[in-house]
Amino acid sequence: MANVSGSVYGLTILSPIISDPNADISHDCAIREYLANLANGPTGPFAKVSSTHICRLVVMDDLIYVGTPAREEHLSSQYLVFESNFDGELEPYLRTMAKEIPEVVESVWGHCVGYPGLLDVNAFVAYMKKCQLTTTFYFADVNNHTVQSTLRALKVQASVADFIGKHQGESPSELQAAFRVFYERVRNMSEPEAGHHDPQGHVSIKLNRSIAAQHG
Repeated sequence: MANVSGSVYGLTILSPIISDPNADISHDCAIREYLANLANGPTGPFAKVSSTHICRLVVMDDLIYVGTPAREEHLSSQYLVFESNFDGELEPYLRTMAKEIPEVVESVWGHCVGYPGLLDVNAFVAYMKKCQLTTTFYFADVNNHTVQSTLRALKVQASVADFIGKHQGESPSELQAAFRVFYERVRNMSEPEAGHHDPQGHVSIKLNRSIAAQHG
């Protein structure tokens, strides 16, 4: 089903960026500068939108011509591209963005044509839906696994690798005793918070993150 894969929603939004030749700083440059300094990982803003598996914000200047048999085409405007894979439904996700990271929304979409602001959240949701395109490809190929369950699985994976490294060469009885302790610890392991990463450094667990990037 378009836009939905299992319990995961794939969101693609293209918002035209304001073109103002009289502006001191062009709107696309303002977006690029803001995104370049936007934190990601556990300190990133989208960690506050805890249902986010992964998201990306990009300024798209134009279409790239890859040669024949493709047809050369160009955009009439620069676009802000927002792609996100998240758990749940679209409207609650957009409302959570407006509530939890309003400064990011204002700083980015405030440079886009037709952006209504956040005083009227219904108008913001309607605007984002108007800019939405159908999603058929997903960054986070996790189907029915939530952010928290996926992070927990990665945390268990890192713990298993750590256990193997620490207990190599032990006798069967020592290994069995250590594994019993390890199993109980893993069985009672709590789900990590959004944006969590493995402090051991074996496997980075940063599934919930925002990626600020520039096009070209």
